[in-house]
Amino acid sequence: MPSKKNIAQLSDLKNIFSKATAIYFTGYQGLNVASITNLRGSFFKNNIDYKVAKNSLLKIVINENNLSELENVLKGDTAIAISYDEPVTPAKILKEFIKDNDLPVIKGIIVDGKVMKAEMFEKLSKMDSKEAMLGQLVSMLNNPLQKLVSTLNSPMQNTLGILGNLKNKS
Repeated sequence: MPSKKNIAQLSDLKNIFSKATAIYFTGYQGLNVASITNLRGSFFKNNIDYKVAKNSLLKIVINENNLSELENVLKGDTAIAISYDEPVTPAKILKEFIKDNDLPVIKGIIVDGKVMKAEMFEKLSKMDSKEAMLGQLVSMLNNPLQKLVSTLNSPMQNTLGILGNLKNKS
């Protein structure tokens, strides 16, 4: 019979998997309490949860969500970094933290319900935020539209200029 604590944790994990935009599976063994507290503080400042989770409970949630590719990452200690907003922010924080500590180890990643291998971590950590990328897209779309409007207005302005000159001659 499962304990009430495990039932509550399983329910919490199911909720996390249904709402998160990104989940980073990490191995934290070797980090001392001060380091983990520092990492959690960095995550907290960026609205990211960092939780230690039981592999047996994670396996249940992974199987329910048809994410069986992740079963091989559930060996040893596992903590998950959960982002509900920006999927690359945890990667940036982890990358910065790993520079100084060489840990935690990235085991696997889920972004928008898609499983990614740990090798994608480097690419994700170098990506711009969603807002920055949307800003770049708007900028890229805006320039051609401005040129189109200018091109379309040019004959009209020339015609108005000619009509104005004819009016002044009369």
